[in-house]
Amino acid sequence: MAGHLANAGYDVCVYNRNQEKAIQWQTEFSGTSAATPALAAQGCDMVFCCVGNDHDVRAVVLGDYGILAGMPNGSILVDHTTASADLARELASIASEQGQYFLDAPVSGGQAGAENGVLTVMVGGEQTIFAKAQPVMAAYAQFSKLMGKVGSGQLAKMVNQICIAGVVQGLAEGFNFAEKAGLDPQALVETISKGAAGSWQMENRYKTMFAGEYDFGFAVDWMRKDLSIAFEEAQKNGAQLPMTKVVDGYYQEIQENGGSRWDTSSLISRFK
Repeated sequence: MAGHLANAGYDVCVYNRNQEKAIQWQTEFSGTSAATPALAAQGCDMVFCCVGNDHDVRAVVLGDYGILAGMPNGSILVDHTTASADLARELASIASEQGQYFLDAPVSGGQAGAENGVLTVMVGGEQTIFAKAQPVMAAYAQFSKLMGKVGSGQLAKMVNQICIAGVVQGLAEGFNFAEKAGLDPQALVETISKGAAGSWQMENRYKTMFAGEYDFGFAVDWMRKDLSIAFEEAQKNGAQLPMTKVVDGYYQEIQENGGSRWDTSSLISRFK
């Protein structure tokens, strides 16, 4: 994502908790790196953050060496991490007190989407701030939309992950059925993907699912982290997620069998 920003002509300074990754980035793209998040954020109009979870966000955003300590007044922090809506609201409040702006902006599209610059971004925050950030995000996002006030981006991402869990489990069961029935995978998907069963997951994962290859997308560990956030939110708002809890249990089985870093399509491995 930072590489797409650099290629689009923006002046980019990167920070990574693994300094070797930051150095490697500099060998591939035009830009600089910094030793701390605060130093990377100095003088920036916008800062983009994408880490693992709530704890990681706090570690790079808050404190004397965090992003908010280095950002100038009037600048914008865009957090692409999939985290809790409560954390988004907390960070927006802190930023506001310091004369800064915040958008929660989790992404969908996985590693491939980031590398190819075709991510989808769901955003929470003020319309005027989103309007400033959207053209910049376009360097690596094919679509971005303001979902509502701060926290709404994270809530939309929870819905996204809930839907993916159900879709991938449906594909796993359907493709297993197809194998048992002796159907040709290519002919099958060419046909049913043109009808009501069609989906991004089907078109992009069917070959690897049939082949039993699971190293092409979003890891099971991260999916379970995302679903845990959705479960916590559901407890607050009263939403029922029975199917999602079942699928989460299947992902737990995959973790226990050594598939923590397999991608989410590995649900089909339970049938192999």
